[in-house]
Amino acid sequence: MSETVAAARPLDLIALGRSSVDLYGEQIGGRLEDMGSFAKYIGGSPTNTAVGAARLGLRTGLITRVGADHMGRFIREELQREGVDVSGVVSDPDRLTALVLLGIRDPDSFPLIFYRENCADMALCEADIDPEFVASAGALLINGTHLSRPDVRAASLKAARAIKAAGGQVIFDIDYRPVLWGLAQKDNGEDRFVASAVVTSKLQSVLPLCDLIVGTEEEIHILGGTTDTLAALRTIRAATDALLVCKRGADGCVAFPGTIPDSLNGGIVGRGFPIEVFNVLGAGDAFMAGFLRGWLHGESFETCCTYANACGALVVSRHGCAPAEPSWAELQTFLGHADWPRRLRDSVVLEQAHWSTNRHPDYPDLNVLAIDHRSQFAEMVEALGTENLDRVPRFKELALHALERVACENHGFGLLADSRYGSRALEAAADTPYWIGRPIELPGSRPLQFEGGREAATILADWPLDHVVKCLVFYHPDDAPALREAQDRQILRLFEACRHTRHELLLEVIASKHGSITTATMADLVDHFYALGVYPDWWKLEPASEPAAWTAVEAVIRKHDPHCRGILLLGLAATQDALITSFAAAANSSMVKGFAVGRTIWAEPAARWLRGVINDEQAVDEMAANFHALVMGWRTARAKQAA
Repeated sequence: MSETVAAARPLDLIALGRSSVDLYGEQIGGRLEDMGSFAKYIGGSPTNTAVGAARLGLRTGLITRVGADHMGRFIREELQREGVDVSGVVSDPDRLTALVLLGIRDPDSFPLIFYRENCADMALCEADIDPEFVASAGALLINGTHLSRPDVRAASLKAARAIKAAGGQVIFDIDYRPVLWGLAQKDNGEDRFVASAVVTSKLQSVLPLCDLIVGTEEEIHILGGTTDTLAALRTIRAATDALLVCKRGADGCVAFPGTIPDSLNGGIVGRGFPIEVFNVLGAGDAFMAGFLRGWLHGESFETCCTYANACGALVVSRHGCAPAEPSWAELQTFLGHADWPRRLRDSVVLEQAHWSTNRHPDYPDLNVLAIDHRSQFAEMVEALGTENLDRVPRFKELALHALERVACENHGFGLLADSRYGSRALEAAADTPYWIGRPIELPGSRPLQFEGGREAATILADWPLDHVVKCLVFYHPDDAPALREAQDRQILRLFEACRHTRHELLLEVIASKHGSITTATMADLVDHFYALGVYPDWWKLEPASEPAAWTAVEAVIRKHDPHCRGILLLGLAATQDALITSFAAAANSSMVKGFAVGRTIWAEPAARWLRGVINDEQAVDEMAANFHALVMGWRTARAKQAA
């Protein structure tokens, strides 16, 4: 297929086959029996490749089945976040989503158990294959596991014939797991080769349909019917003119576009990268994604091999399969230098590139109703002379209703709420599409302390992954050195904890409470935190009346972290008019995405509601009106700058 024809299609690639939830042991270096906690990721070879290819800029889709269960919904939502078309993902009401338990014991041992008895993806059948959807892509990826049983084999062949009829290409990932063919004990999921003439025959039957075939040496052996690699390659070549790619681990790969030479090195050799192997699981799927990024764009075989080997190298250095796969920007960063540490995950540059370019979703604009205040509510209740502190949680639920009334399920809105008084609001927000933030600082602490414990990682272990960690620090450049050092240590600990627990971090900095500020103050503080090695996903900063202040802050952020999600303006209990006026200075900065404001929205309604002057509905009405006024004020300021 010509590149022009392929580019005219909605998708570059559709992958077909396994889709599961990977439960990865978080303890390294021990038996699977002794692992006590597991990280949850999407998995399954074709699913991993679809995600990896999407991260590299290909337009991808997936054909599979998942259970109509929590894990199936997790897979679907993760795919959507990654930009993978889920039109071909069927929810099966009668079967559960497949699970896989995995561990990292040592550089050569990776215990693996497949929980796939009557699982959803193995129920894929011909009726699930829509020829029009298949024809919407330039290429189809099928895999060996889905040739192991009659129904999934029929589905794979129907899809392959449909893509060929539409002028597309078929890619075959041999993907040989003996345990999934019933050739190994169920607890030997990591076994990679058991000879079987039956398997060889079934795999070879698809060769005439293939344009590209990829496999390890062991997979080449099972496909070719012999453990002599060159002989196996010649057997495969006799049945197909497809490009053959043999993955060789640390030695890279070899591509064979034509006649099989007398030695493996007689093919087109793609050299490997000299890095430490931490986890081989998922490396082959990343390899495939990298190779397809080049091959489907018409790159040379040498370039395809380079992309593939680089993607594999990045994944073997990390925990997980799909989440370890690189973005296109990250891949370019890796290939742009040769002086990386042998342990790639020790590179701050690479890890930051990986984290910052693989977050989802994007937020071009974000307007947040902040109701995370704790001490302010306690002070309000005391000042009112009421015994109504136990009513504060209900008011915070009303704030969520006010947010929903303004947002109307539109992307770009959020709630910032605490767990002391706002747990019910946080729990209810989990069922909404809105951004969710949650504070970790002990209110008013200076030096910074965390609410709920001394160690941030211990606190965050209980938080849902979609809760953004908000931390307010009162910090001024003229603070005493001892105070600054104490605050710096806490902020650095928090940042490292967030990365460890996979939570995003919003760092809120208020300087004006403890000294005078200039147009350079915020930029200097932001620069200071980057120098510490802290890379917040979000900044929450004081409003400034001078556009020069925002220009300076934006320059610092773009220098250190060009993929930063952005800045939110805080309110400091300013009046509505004062805040809207301050929006004009910030709206010219593309790094400022909106605001996270609280008391300007809820303070007056809260006081009257706590006194019993207004009821629930009136409180929601007033907060919604105040929030809406700020939203419109921000949009107007942004529109004026764009005009």
